[in-house]
Amino acid sequence: MKFSFIVPTFNRLHELQELIPSLDSLDYDAVEYELIIIDDGSTDNTARYIRSLKMTMSVQYVQQTNQGPGSARNKGMELASGDYFLFVDSDCLIPPNYLKEIDIGLKVELFDAFGGPDTFHPSFSPLLKAINYSMTSFLGTGGTRGSKKSVAKYFPRSFNMGISREIYETIGGFGDLRHGQDMDYSARIYAAGFSVGFIEKAYVFHKRRTSLWKFIKQIHNWGVTRLNLAAMHDDMLKPIHLMPAFIVLSGIVLLVLSLVYQLALSLLKIGLLGLLVVSLIAFIQSLATYKSIKVAFLSILTLIIQVGAYGVGTLNGIWQKWILKKPLAKGITKNYYGKN
Repeated sequence: MKFSFIVPTFNRLHELQELIPSLDSLDYDAVEYELIIIDDGSTDNTARYIRSLKMTMSVQYVQQTNQGPGSARNKGMELASGDYFLFVDSDCLIPPNYLKEIDIGLKVELFDAFGGPDTFHPSFSPLLKAINYSMTSFLGTGGTRGSKKSVAKYFPRSFNMGISREIYETIGGFGDLRHGQDMDYSARIYAAGFSVGFIEKAYVFHKRRTSLWKFIKQIHNWGVTRLNLAAMHDDMLKPIHLMPAFIVLSGIVLLVLSLVYQLALSLLKIGLLGLLVVSLIAFIQSLATYKSIKVAFLSILTLIIQVGAYGVGTLNGIWQKWILKKPLAKGITKNYYGKN
């Protein structure tokens, strides 16, 4: 068997009901890939749904007590039969040509580890499309998450990530970080001397968070975990990663000082003008991509939220790691996946 899809899940039945059919419909020989679902303590009807499936591909379903996605992925790798392990998140849809594109990429580049982009499906809601814009646009994290055009080193992420069996047998599995464990794993892959690359046509449709508050919590936690990653790997904290924190802190300082000093008020006005220009660019880019005025306006909002939440999260991480000297900076954990 060539490929093993490994999907951790925790109370994500509604997502699995879309992901699994997309995997079973891949334009690829079904005997060449399998699906391993590690249920990390779900209390919904995930087990009943999985056991009722009649699939073309091979499916393994394993339940464990809640230990986090890293433990679930590691369990999946223990059980995998494939030469390559493919990690996708439950909130993804996989296009039919996905494995064919990976095949082509591996034959051309001979990567040991690889990843691909994420994008939107036409059926996504306006909010999901706006979040996709902020996550993939160069104005948002699209310029730092890594790709052939990025300004930062490419680190495969677990929503669309593949590794050879040799990597797992050499460096083991994922670590204990709740957030950023895929970045940590990618850094360890680089450190072990394996080749890592980006397969541009091997994309997934990624839903991400389905409300603004969930999006805020997710992005805030990414800002926090950047400080944990920096403590573990020397090349994980660059000036560009601190830019959102600088923007947030500068905005707060200028806002307070503008009540007293004219210079601060002038600088604040310049900053607001810059925000207006960036918002206009975001509106135009989003409108050109999604052909929707609603999505274009929402894209301005999600872009501002993304920069702000990440900046606040980074400042929170700096406070915990650098000021309070905590061994591990912690983000939002209570009801992280819930509505509140």
